[in-house]
Amino acid sequence: MADRIDEQKKFIFDRVRNKIIPLTPEEWVRQHCLELLTSNFDIPTSRIAVERQITLNQRPKRIDIASFDKNGKPQILVECKAPEISVNADTLLQIGWYNTKLDTPYLWLTNGLDHYWFQRGNDLYVQIPFPRTI
Repeated sequence: MADRIDEQKKFIFDRVRNKIIPLTPEEWVRQHCLELLTSNFDIPTSRIAVERQITLNQRPKRIDIASFDKNGKPQILVECKAPEISVNADTLLQIGWYNTKLDTPYLWLTNGLDHYWFQRGNDLYVQIPFPRTI
């Protein structure tokens, strides 16, 4: 029976990580975000990190996606949830906590259905509509 389950598992090629990975609901969202970052904002895959480990309070954490500008400075931090997971205050706290390490000017929270963008202005983040350019 275990072989049947493995045979039915779906996979996708992640062109940022350059490997085949299981296509979970959260990964489906992550891959769509990556496509948007590369196609809409013209961010090269070489300036995107996926599931990168960071350390906060001496504990390892894993960010979903971060993009970097031409000088290597973090630009966008993305937190992806599976479509059945609601994006809520806890998600905002999570990405805010992760961003204490990266200090990006843009935050994007999404479950693939709901998208929330925030931009830093005067040391505060304000919600913005979907940006046309970054």
